[in-house]
Amino acid sequence: MPLTDMPLDELVGYRPECRAPEDFDAFWSRTLAEARRHGEAVKAEPVTDRYLLRTVEVDDVRFPGWQGEPVAAWLIRPRGAEGPLPVVVTYIGYSGGRGLPTEHLLWSAAGYAQLVVDTRGQGHDTPDRGEGDGTQWASGFMTRGIDSPQHHYYRRLMTDCVRAVDAVAELPGLDPERVIVTGASQGGGLSLAVAGLVPDRVAAVLPDVPFLCHYRRAVEAAGDGPYQEIAAYLRWHSRHRVTDAFTTLAYFDGVHFAQRATAPALFSVGLMDPVCPPSTVYAAFNHYAGQDRSMTVWPFADHGGGYGSNPPVQLDWLAELRLAPEQ
Repeated sequence: MPLTDMPLDELVGYRPECRAPEDFDAFWSRTLAEARRHGEAVKAEPVTDRYLLRTVEVDDVRFPGWQGEPVAAWLIRPRGAEGPLPVVVTYIGYSGGRGLPTEHLLWSAAGYAQLVVDTRGQGHDTPDRGEGDGTQWASGFMTRGIDSPQHHYYRRLMTDCVRAVDAVAELPGLDPERVIVTGASQGGGLSLAVAGLVPDRVAAVLPDVPFLCHYRRAVEAAGDGPYQEIAAYLRWHSRHRVTDAFTTLAYFDGVHFAQRATAPALFSVGLMDPVCPPSTVYAAFNHYAGQDRSMTVWPFADHGGGYGSNPPVQLDWLAELRLAPEQ
């Protein structure tokens, strides 16, 4: 495989023309307003003893998401920490869910609280009750409801992710003024969506090898991964649905969310990534509206990005922003 999908000097300046639909902001304003009219209060049940953990406290959380439907999350905090703590809201990669709390101990080890958000329909604890809405091509989520923005799967999931940030204010020991959103791949794309949809509630964003960005380029250039679900769909419907499909996807494109996001941002990119082509990551990065933005480049990395080398970079960057927990 080539080192990257275009030369690095071209990537650095790659800023394709990407215009959001005219009603993009109105669409999302209506969507979030409707979601906030539904659902019960946030619930948190202590479950630390169930997992035999001694240095952290864990709560099993349920908060209202799309149409008030309960979304699962883990709240993980350093044991005995005096709040309010900065909180890292974490979104998960494609086909994964929140898993077990034992899989998410890095941020609490560094003194942060962490809210790990389950992914509707992809994880085990949050069903996607809207899965029958609209068109779906074979398995996967990329074409679920691709017939219209109203039906598309990512409308529901991105609403859940915003509502997770809303839930921070109702959870114990968290500082709603120091919310950091992050994730890798799909989680990176979701963190960009949240940063663009509620920019006043996000203190920093850490999108690693973000998925869901610059769809047209991604579908044409990706050599592996979920973008190929869209390519397969269009292969069979190329005469009639190409324009409609990309019109729908434009409402969920990380480039358009990046154009509305203002929080300090630390992106990462793997230059040998076949799943999220580097040009799609740079498209979002170069359209990012916030003035404080940086890119960590992993020249020989695939979709794993920097793997274990990435968290220390993020921790240092957050410390420079004075978003690290007090010692």
